[in-house]
Amino acid sequence: MTKTKLIAAGVSALALSVASPALAQIKIGASLAVTGPAAFLGDPEAKTLEMLVEEINAQGGINGEEVELVLYDDGADPNKARTFATRLIEEDEVVAVIGGTSTGATMAMVPLFEDYEIPFISLAGAVVIIEPTKEYVFKTPHTDRMACRKIFEDITARGLSKVGLISGTGGFGKSMREQCMSVAEESGVEIVADETYGPNDADMTPQLTNIAGTDGIEAIVNPGFGQGPAVVTRNYDQLGIEVPFYQSHGVASDSFIELAGDAAEGVRLPATPLLIPDQLAEDDPQREPVQSYIAAYEEQYGESPSTFGGYAYDAFHLLVDAIERAGSSDPQAIRDALEETEGHAGVTGVYTFGPDDHLGLDLSSFRMLEIQDGGWVPVEQ
Repeated sequence: MTKTKLIAAGVSALALSVASPALAQIKIGASLAVTGPAAFLGDPEAKTLEMLVEEINAQGGINGEEVELVLYDDGADPNKARTFATRLIEEDEVVAVIGGTSTGATMAMVPLFEDYEIPFISLAGAVVIIEPTKEYVFKTPHTDRMACRKIFEDITARGLSKVGLISGTGGFGKSMREQCMSVAEESGVEIVADETYGPNDADMTPQLTNIAGTDGIEAIVNPGFGQGPAVVTRNYDQLGIEVPFYQSHGVASDSFIELAGDAAEGVRLPATPLLIPDQLAEDDPQREPVQSYIAAYEEQYGESPSTFGGYAYDAFHLLVDAIERAGSSDPQAIRDALEETEGHAGVTGVYTFGPDDHLGLDLSSFRMLEIQDGGWVPVEQ
């Protein structure tokens, strides 16, 4: 039986499968956007955690102790996330937490985990989560700053430099826009147009028209999250804009291709190797975790996993590894062991944490991909 307690985003609790308290000796918490506008991110994250808990308990647990996952659905609402974080700490007495599908939800929870000294591994993208370094906060996705640098690296490799931004105004889009602006000059890029759109906007053609009409425009970058980038991509195609178009790792999944349709052809974005498992070299350290995760997820759910589920996969395995090395489920011991992680190969990258680095990834773990014929192809660089 999967040792999981799932609580709906509302006030009432829905117990899908509740472990016996006598058996579940290690409680791991999670607050994710299982439903709502970010569900295409949070649902695979939740499924991944549930699958991994079932798997590890079948193998005897962590250091011989079974695991209970206490999972709350915050719907990407920062207020609900903060409420659930409080409940995880004070009522559920978890030893660590994985979650924060969105940057907004993550940042709402961070002060609580810092105050109560509970290790927290975020699944959101913004660099503000781990810079400046926070003692109890780690994260698994690449940062938005890294995404900007990877995109700009590809743009300049194509002999281009004049870039237009069209950014979402949500937590991730706002943060990535700021990061792109901050690293543009050092990356050899000039931001010549800067437009934004709201999370509920259904038509971004006015902003794209402004960008396309900017003198000398050579490429467009869309820092965004959720369904907005798919709308931007369709509008870009409808307007017949021909300059290269880039998305962020915030939409690196097959769901984006489905939402954007044929308009996604030719779009480039930085992503994890999870999207190209059969194109990884035999000696690539990420080949084994990527292929193992895909096989397990497909067997469990009858569908392919997403890069967002991969963030949860890495977070769980990092946490298990830390507990095993610490020989303890004491929160402080877990935190200390997490910070000592070195060379841990996951599906997102190879992690090496340190006192001043709670992300542990470098730019080489990002792969630049292009959408061709409805699929993902690595860009030769």
